[in-house]
Amino acid sequence: MKTLYLDLFSGISGDMFVGALIDVGLDYAHLTNELQKLKLEGYHLHISRGKRAQIEGTKFDVHLGGHHGHHAHEDGHKHSHEHDHGHGHGRTYADIKQLIARSTLSDWVKEQAGKVFHRVAVAEGKIHGVSPEKVHFHEVGAIDSIIDIVGACIGLEFLGKPRILASQPIDGTGWIDCAHGRFPIPAPATLEILAARSVPLTQCDEPNELITPTGAALLAEFVETFGSMKNLAPTRIGFGLGSRDNPSRPNVLRVILGESSAASQHDWETDTITVIETNLDDVSPEILGHFMETAMSAGALDASYAPLHMKKNRPGFLLTILCAATDADRFSELILRETTAFGVRRYTAERRKLRREFQMVRTPFGEVSMKVGKLDGRILQVAPEFESCKKLADKEKLPLRAIYEAAFAAWNTER
Repeated sequence: MKTLYLDLFSGISGDMFVGALIDVGLDYAHLTNELQKLKLEGYHLHISRGKRAQIEGTKFDVHLGGHHGHHAHEDGHKHSHEHDHGHGHGRTYADIKQLIARSTLSDWVKEQAGKVFHRVAVAEGKIHGVSPEKVHFHEVGAIDSIIDIVGACIGLEFLGKPRILASQPIDGTGWIDCAHGRFPIPAPATLEILAARSVPLTQCDEPNELITPTGAALLAEFVETFGSMKNLAPTRIGFGLGSRDNPSRPNVLRVILGESSAASQHDWETDTITVIETNLDDVSPEILGHFMETAMSAGALDASYAPLHMKKNRPGFLLTILCAATDADRFSELILRETTAFGVRRYTAERRKLRREFQMVRTPFGEVSMKVGKLDGRILQVAPEFESCKKLADKEKLPLRAIYEAAFAAWNTER
């Protein structure tokens, strides 16, 4: 399976990532033509070959202004804009979302770029205490981020949407100056973005920011697993250059494009969630029932309990909550507040999910939405969507079972 491995020994920024993609075969003319579909003014691109620590690679830059504009950022790590919450010229996340949606880019690029930007906006919103929609990117930052993020997605699509793996990310130490004043590295937004996906992070003694918020968002969105290379047969190796000459390590992102023999050959979706559980032997059924409703309405992905034979031969329950990693503390607290638990266990689990879509079918009683699960293009599961059936059953004053049967019959007829 086509795989792209990111070697993060010197961190990652958006421009280094795009530079590295160009180095392994992203066609520059294709990139510029696609980026024009954004109808974004006020910048031009610059691509050059250069060296860091005697290693040759590709340097990708976004320059603001016309064709003779100045360097947007001389240090090549564009952190300042992403920590800026100031006003003045710029765009909010809502503006950027609209800009991407209105473009004529492919649906895949639009969707992926939207997801990456969402991660940045959620992190910035959390830091500043505002809703993600209102997060403000000043002019320089907005253009840099848009080009880097959309460019990265254009590149991945051009390279055949490879599966992406990476080494464990490494950031520097020391301080950076941003809109919030001086902050220790990792930058607040970088840390928030990586934490949302529970990405393991290591620091080294390099006294500079190595992972920018844009770089962190690309990692959090695209990387399937972090660890050493396994069973990867390299076909192309590329180097994306940053602008600094760092004292302890070359300012380079190495990417390896190849075939991964042990990779899963399936197109299922993968994500990572947190599982929280506790054993209860002294909780009343009423409280447990109420807790399940509370947890689901608070945004848990799933909540369940199962009978358990506990110590001292007591009957009890195993209570389990599935939630996003960012919500783990909230749900741990909810269990401790709302049940008799004295403690909870937490762990991270990987999920594999069928690609799902919804299709409408016409029954004699009205339209019903069917949930369709596909693997490698083949339909494996079909189920009438409960809420859609319930609404119709209530409206027509019919048993829910009758609507389910009619939905399956309509599906089989239409196939």
